This record gives sequence, C-alpha cells and structure tokens, in this order.
Amino acid sequence: MKAIMVMFDTLNRRMLAPYGCDWTHTPNFQRLAERTAVFDNCYVGSMPCMPARRELHTGRYNFLHRSWSPLEPFDDSMPEILKDNGVYTRLVTDHQHYWEDGGATYHIRYNTFEFVRGQEGDPWKAVVEPDINFTAPADEMRDKMRRQDAINRQFMHTPESQPQARTFDLGMEFIRDNQETDNWFLQLETFDPHEPFFTQQEFKNLYPDGYTPPPEWTDDWPNYAPVTESDEYVQHMRYRYAALLSMCDRYMGRVLDLMDELALWDDTMLIVCTDHGFLLGEHDWWAKNVQPWYNELANTPLFIWDPRSRIQNERRQSLVQMIDLPATLLEYFGVDRPADMQGQPLRDTVAKDTPVRDAALFGAHGAHVNCTDGRYVYMRAPANPDNKPLYNYTLMPTHMRGHFSPEELKDAELAPPFSFTKGCPVLRVPGRAWAEAHPFGNLLFDVQADPKQLNPLQDEAIEAMMTEKMVALMQANDSPIDQYERLGLPIPSA
Repeated sequence: MKAIMVMFDTLNRRMLAPYGCDWTHTPNFQRLAERTAVFDNCYVGSMPCMPARRELHTGRYNFLHRSWSPLEPFDDSMPEILKDNGVYTRLVTDHQHYWEDGGATYHIRYNTFEFVRGQEGDPWKAVVEPDINFTAPADEMRDKMRRQDAINRQFMHTPESQPQARTFDLGMEFIRDNQETDNWFLQLETFDPHEPFFTQQEFKNLYPDGYTPPPEWTDDWPNYAPVTESDEYVQHMRYRYAALLSMCDRYMGRVLDLMDELALWDDTMLIVCTDHGFLLGEHDWWAKNVQPWYNELANTPLFIWDPRSRIQNERRQSLVQMIDLPATLLEYFGVDRPADMQGQPLRDTVAKDTPVRDAALFGAHGAHVNCTDGRYVYMRAPANPDNKPLYNYTLMPTHMRGHFSPEELKDAELAPPFSFTKGCPVLRVPGRAWAEAHPFGNLLFDVQADPKQLNPLQDEAIEAMMTEKMVALMQANDSPIDQYERLGLPIPSA
C-alpha cells in the first residue's frame, strides 16, 4: 500500500468548482472530485499554519494549550510512527515555516525531506542593496518580508521556476522512482495559494479585469486588516488569488495524470487537503487571525480516494477534521494509533459516510473558541477585555521566528502534567493572542439556513446546547482551567 497527501496552504473551498464556484478555472479539482469522496463538512481544528500541522502529526487539538509551536518532546508524530513501523515517509515542501524556530521539529520526523526555497519572503536570495521601490507597509516585519520577496521574485520568471512547480516536480519524481515499491507515504505540500498571490502572466490572463493595479506589493499581498479599499480593488485581489489557484489546479492535474499513467489508483490512497481558508473581502475583512474564524476560513475542502472502498464522485456529510487524517493514515497502513490521538480513521466515513463525531472544536490560541455540530457554529469570545487568564503550556518555548524572550519567560512556572504529556510537567508561560477577540462578542450561526454567516442568531436554548458541547469537548481535550475562566465558562467538576 502507498499513500500520497497533496496539501495546499490557504485553499478556499468556495473558489473551487467542486464546491460550486462557476468563475474560477479549476478543471483538475473538478476531475479530482470525480475520482474521490468529497467532504462537505470538513472543519479546521487549530490555526493557522503550524498549529494545523501539529494536529496533522499528533491527531489532537493544539490551540487550547499552545500557540504557534514546534512539536513537543511528548508529542506523537504520525510520520514518525509510520517510519518506526516500516513505512517509508517523505516530505517535499516549499513551506518555509518548517525551517524557522516555530516549526523546526517537524521535518526530521520523516525518513527524508526536501525543501524548495523562495516563498513569502523566505530569506533565500542575497542582494545587499536591491533596487526596489515601493511604499513600505505599516510594520517593520512585513516591510522586511516584502523586500525579501521582491528580491526572490527576480529569480522566478516562469511558472517552472516558482517554488510550487519545483515542489510538485520533486514529489512526482519520488512517485515515479518508487512506483514499484510498497509501504511509503509522500506528503507533497505547497505553500500556495497562500499570500502573496504571485504567479505568472499566463494565469493572470485567465482573469482580466481592466483594473490599474497599485504598487506591486499591494497588487497581490493584502494586509491582515479590515477592508478599506474600493470594490474594484477587492475584485482585483480575488482575481490575483484565482490566478494562483489556477496554477495550483495545473499541478494538481499533473499528479492525477501520473496516477493514471502509473495505475496507482489500485493501491495508493490520495488525500488532498488544506490547513484553512482566507478572507478576500467577505465580512469586510482581509486574511485571517484578526477576526473571528468564519466558515470561509474554517470550513475547508477535503478529497479522499481510498483504494479499498474505491468510492468516487460521491459527497460525504459527516463532520471531520485535520485530527482525523493521521488516524486515517495509520489505520490504512495497519499501524496502531497512540492512546493520546483523538482523531478517528475515516475508512468507513469514506465508504459509507459513517459519522466519527457529533461536534468539533476549532480556533486559534487566545481567540474565540469555536464549536460546530455541522448545523450550528458557536463562537465563544473572551469574557473580559484583557483576555486573561491565558497561558502557553510548553517545553519548546519558541514563536514563529524566534525564542520566547527572557521578559516572557521570567514569569514562567512549572505546571503539572496534562493527560497527553506522558507524565512530563510543562512550563506555563503568560500568553498573548494574535488580536483582540473580545470586541466581537459571542456569535452563533445556523450555517444551513445562513451559510454566509451574515445573520447571527439570538437563541438562548441553542447557545446553551452548543456551550454544553463545547465544554464537553474541552474537557475531553484536558483543557487548562484558565481557558474556562478566560471564556467565562463553567469549570467542569473533576
């Protein structure tokens, strides 16, 4: 048996043909849908990038205990478990966050890995005094990233020279070289269509809008902020995203072509997934992290081909999450799941739409804690403006691009073990959030009646029901007591 996971970053389901979009050019995603089970109720768990990938390894929620982080010493890792049980695992990716302080423990869990350089301000090409002219954004970090990104783009003049294309080439090289062997798992992961939405003119030509673009860095790289720009600019940015999405579609098609050519459908599982979506003006917001995790961000595309059941061109309504994917892969290769893994194998869900859960949690550390049962989405905001108490529980005190500072660590304490830390006590470090969630308040939506989440419900009975589900899931995840306090929720009895 073999397995391929094609993972995109920031893949918006609402802009894919299989999910009802009629204006983007995504014929290969439509072709993918015709060869797989398509999931309509896949929800994120922990966001954004590395929290989602920690879930992909561990099969349990990250965001209640920890912000952006590496794998912890006590974490189970699906690729490493496979490796230890005789399944060869390989990661091919252009996702640069794996090579930063906050992601540096992931890639070495695989047998082998390969990193393609050049995405989103990756410190790759060196030009000491670049001839780059643009108006700098408001904060210094984004200025540095955009300047480095502008340097990197000078070395990408064709689609084939962009990181996405080179990543897919390396992944397909591995598939072709190992087509006759058995027991391997390939994670072929591209950072696209994450912002910046940089691609070549041939893809932009698919979406002509007659709009005179602003300076290059604002042409395809929205800020994480409320929308203040014109409707024409918003549409232009959607076209820029769509252009990069169509490039993703091209390379997705090449994987399908290769599976056809090598007759891999008979013995190879294919999973196509993403970590989260991206707001392109919906709810009057750009991007993610700052605002609530609306369904445009949280309800993600998922496609699975399982050669055992051979289900294709069928929809699945069961509520599933990222935490189910490691369990699915372990079960597929006949490897036992560790006791701390909370996700469930999706074999029967693919085959017969068998449910694996009644409700699901999702969120980002320090923001709303969200719960859905597939019909309702309940977003619980911090009860107080100061968003406290909030702590990181960790033995790996690093942020995305740096260590926790001495100032942060001076108030750290040693906390007792959680149920999943394998007897290890952990540091409890005062935490911080991406943005302030309190001003948004609690939000409740009926996403069947109101799929765009435009009309929040005021219904005490439904809110109480969803609160009960939320508390039960938090308790099952051994949530820190401070999370209940932060949210103004009842603390369950021991």
